[in-house]
Amino acid sequence: MKRQPLTVKVASWSALHPGRAIVGWFVFVALCLALGGMVGTNSAGDKDYWVGEAGRAEAIATEGNLQHKSAERIMITNKSDAPLGAEAKGAAQDVSARMKKLPAVLHVAEPVRSENGRMLMVEVTLKGPRLEAQKHIDPLLAQTAEVQKKNPDLRVEESGDASVEVGLDNQRADDLATTETITFPITLITLAVVFGSIVMVGVPLLLAVSSIGASIGLSQLVSHLLPDAGVGNNVILLIGMAVGVDYTLFYLKREREERARSGGRLSPEALVGIAAATSGRAIVVSGLAVILSTATLFLAADVIFASLAIGTIVVVAVAVLSSVTVLPALLVKIGRRADRKAARAAERGKRDRRKPEQTGRMWTALLRPAKNHPVATLVVSVLLMLGLAAPVLGMHLRVLSTATHSRSIPEMKAYDRLNEAFPDLLAEHWLAVRSDAGQKEQVHTALEALADRAKADPLFSKKQPKLETTDDGRINMMTLSVPHKLNSSEAADSLKHLRDDYLPATLGKMDGVEYGVTGPVAQDVDYLAHQNDKLPVVIGFLLLLTFIMMVLVFRSVIISLLGVLLNLLSVAASFGLVVVFFQWGLGSTLFGFEESATSGIGSRVPLFLFVILFGLSMDYQVFVVSRIQEAAMNGVPTRQAVIDGIAKSAKVVTSAAVVMVTVFASFMFLHLAEMKQIGFSLAVAVLLDAFIIRVMILPSAMILLGNASWWPSRKMRRAQENAATAPAGSAPAPLPTAHMHR
Repeated sequence: MKRQPLTVKVASWSALHPGRAIVGWFVFVALCLALGGMVGTNSAGDKDYWVGEAGRAEAIATEGNLQHKSAERIMITNKSDAPLGAEAKGAAQDVSARMKKLPAVLHVAEPVRSENGRMLMVEVTLKGPRLEAQKHIDPLLAQTAEVQKKNPDLRVEESGDASVEVGLDNQRADDLATTETITFPITLITLAVVFGSIVMVGVPLLLAVSSIGASIGLSQLVSHLLPDAGVGNNVILLIGMAVGVDYTLFYLKREREERARSGGRLSPEALVGIAAATSGRAIVVSGLAVILSTATLFLAADVIFASLAIGTIVVVAVAVLSSVTVLPALLVKIGRRADRKAARAAERGKRDRRKPEQTGRMWTALLRPAKNHPVATLVVSVLLMLGLAAPVLGMHLRVLSTATHSRSIPEMKAYDRLNEAFPDLLAEHWLAVRSDAGQKEQVHTALEALADRAKADPLFSKKQPKLETTDDGRINMMTLSVPHKLNSSEAADSLKHLRDDYLPATLGKMDGVEYGVTGPVAQDVDYLAHQNDKLPVVIGFLLLLTFIMMVLVFRSVIISLLGVLLNLLSVAASFGLVVVFFQWGLGSTLFGFEESATSGIGSRVPLFLFVILFGLSMDYQVFVVSRIQEAAMNGVPTRQAVIDGIAKSAKVVTSAAVVMVTVFASFMFLHLAEMKQIGFSLAVAVLLDAFIIRVMILPSAMILLGNASWWPSRKMRRAQENAATAPAGSAPAPLPTAHMHR
């Protein structure tokens, strides 16, 4: 007897012991949540974000304890915009006195008046690493609020990285609640249309939600090996809801299809066995494809991409696990209930009206161009996708930093007022220098010369740069201000002048001196360069891994090459639409997106999307081609197998696409620019993949290739040859199942 695949063995055990499988699953979910809650999340620290020259400069400054600390600025203005008086001065003194008493505060500077005289600013420096400042920000915000209460005629507000992050977290929580409000009802409606049963609707949602819960707990455990950058839970929700429902949908639809086809002759255990041998295998392969493609993000050597990869890998692995373990048990329970109901109906003389599902007229019509005119359909469809992809050539990437956050966050409005009053405060360059102690005077002379050059440059502030030196004189830190906005081209140009001109002409002439420039501008520039350097490496490995995996799964070089090319086409087209909607500004016109979300593409978006879209495209590729391969292995000619395989999978692919698009599109309602862009791109890519790639391009290409599609698979060639020489009416080999008949 042929050896059963592992998916069939696991499903068979679950089918025979459904109670144990169901209880075991929910014990597993509870255990993951409990353990995750006990150990908590290990968040990434400052060092985890260091890249490029800015990272080296941070290391030098940290060695001398001269690194910039987290700072909060308390701003005092008149609500009427009138000049400040004695009341404002008293409020500033009150703020200073209150802040000095807080244990988390390292230093409180003297109040500074803006050049226009309309704002007093008190800078409060916090102890500890910058990324930990958010943990200690609440007492500062509370004191600022108290001063505001005492001075109702004034506007007393606070802005800083930590306070902005608090506002951002509050907005994320509201946004996620909005996505849930949108996603769950539409998903319920979609599943109700597909299954027409409340019980069957609840199964995908139950497994998706429980998979997300288990994944959150597991990701907390994993964070103690690889620190979390704070984006893990977002991606777990985004990907988990989509693939969790989709994988369950694939399995459920196949079980129901076989149930209707058998006309009640097969037991629930046998039906689960068929689903496990077909859709179960496709789910495992699809999940593995997503996991392997996502794992290439680790090659980016970036803590944020590592967190995105961990979240995706964990939730996909858990979703696959639920689909091949607890789902078969639930299907057996539901199947037995359905059989008892059918038996009672039979006793009352009612007929079993279950019939095999037929391909709908819509899908017959959609597949007709590929079937009847494959060349024209292929050419037109490919040209359409290339046209959609064309704007990618003009894609402009930028780091979506603090300055690009939504202005619906109150702290960002305060940030804008601070930037307007003190334009040279936020865009700074921090020059870190390490030398021998005996070179102290020479280094200071070079730094003075550099400062003179900068002050003569209109790209830099005219005020004297701040210089700090360690007691032993080995490490120096100079702060140069830029009177331009953080994300402006002038700020970037000033960094280029500093690095390419002023430093080589001063410190660069000294032997044995190490230096580097960091700061908000340098960190953004270096991060973008770092991502651009890693992009070819990640994409190269992704394409190679995808190709190798497809060859191992389908034993066909042609199918594998075709899959890679189609995925590239799908990704490129979705990127092109992202450029049109977010870089060209069409999103603002149609959807009212904020300008901060549509003035450029986030630097992390292309790499993350390329990897995730490739993985999700492989979902459809594996599922659809598996149905085609199944028919071809049973002797159906390749041309007919293509039409039959796509037609049989059409309804479930459409349903899965609707669920995915709903989940992804809901993220367009978030305020965070990168999440808008990611949600939009994923939704568009799924639509293009489901309705153009899999309905137009894939069938056209495979029909034209014919049996060459399976090259060099000997097994497929023998199956096709045997079918061609077999007597008419010969039955195909049965699928592997357990407990086939009642």
